[in-house]
Amino acid sequence: MTHHTIFIDGEAGTTGLEIRERLEARSDLELILLGDRRRDVEARREALNGADAVILCLPDDAAREAVAMVENPSVKVIDASTAYRVAPGWAYGFPEMDEGQRALIARSQFVSNPGCYPTGFIGLMRPLVKAGLVPAGHPVTVNAVSGYSGGGKAMIAEFEAEGAATAYRAYGLALKHKHVPEMTKHSGLSREVLFAPAVGNYRQGMLVEVPLHLAALPETPSVERIHGALVEAYDGQYFVEVADLDETDAMTGLEPEGLNGTNRLRLYVFGDRSGEQARLVALLDNLGKGASGAAVQNLNILLGLDEAAGLI
Repeated sequence: MTHHTIFIDGEAGTTGLEIRERLEARSDLELILLGDRRRDVEARREALNGADAVILCLPDDAAREAVAMVENPSVKVIDASTAYRVAPGWAYGFPEMDEGQRALIARSQFVSNPGCYPTGFIGLMRPLVKAGLVPAGHPVTVNAVSGYSGGGKAMIAEFEAEGAATAYRAYGLALKHKHVPEMTKHSGLSREVLFAPAVGNYRQGMLVEVPLHLAALPETPSVERIHGALVEAYDGQYFVEVADLDETDAMTGLEPEGLNGTNRLRLYVFGDRSGEQARLVALLDNLGKGASGAAVQNLNILLGLDEAAGLI
C-alpha cells in the first residue's frame, strides 16, 4: 500500500485537531508531527516542503506566510483559512458545486477549503443561478446560525465557561463579514449577498437559510421547480443530498445538530406548493462538511484516493 505523508500546519486549533483525528486512524496516510517544534520556522519549512500534502489550519496572515514557504512544486496545499477563497490560481474546494469542479481540484496544487456558511449557501444558490431561476443581480439574503465551535478557541472558552448564559447572539452587524466575497463569487451572483450570521449556545452544527419571494423572480418559479433544480444539480453525489418535498411538507422543525460528526450536506426546500414564497435551508456540521470533513475530502481527491475514505 502506498503511504502518503501529510503535514497539518496548525494542528492544535479546532479544525486542525478534527482533521488530525480523522487522519490518524488511516493506514494509507502518515502524519508529520512536529510536537514542540511546531513553532520552529525551519522545522515547519522542512515539513511544508517534504510532505505529499499539507493542510493549513491557520489565521489568514499566517496561512499566507506558510504558502510563501512552499517551494516544492509537487506538494499539494489545502488552505482552511479565508485567505485564498477568491484568489486566482486556487481551486475552490467544493467538489459538488459544479460539473468539472472535482477534476479541477484533482489537477491543482493549491486548493482553498470552503467556509462553513458559504458551503451551505453556495450549495443552495449556485444551482438556481446557473438554471436562471435566480438572476445574478437579484438581491439575496442569507440567515444562518452555527454552534460556537465555529468561532475558534476564544468563543469556545466563552460559551463553555462556568456560568455562561448567552443563548444566542447575532453578529456581523456591520455587514462586512469576510465570507461575503466568497459567497457572492462562488454562487454566481453579481450583487453582494446580505449575510446575517448568528451563533447559538451549542457546540456544533448549523442551519443556513435563504428566503425567497418567488413572485419577485422573473418566471415566478414554483416550489417544485426550485426543488427540481437542486435535485438535478446533486444527482448521484454522495455527500450532498436534497430532501424530498413530501418529507419537508411533514416537518414542523429542523435541528442544526442533525448531521454532526458527518461530512454531509442536506438541502431542504420549504413552502406552500401553491404559494409565492419559499424557505431554502442547508443543514451541515460546521466542523464536518464545513471544515475538517471537507479538507479530508479534498485531500483524498488531490491524492487520487477514494473520495469518501475516512469520512461518513
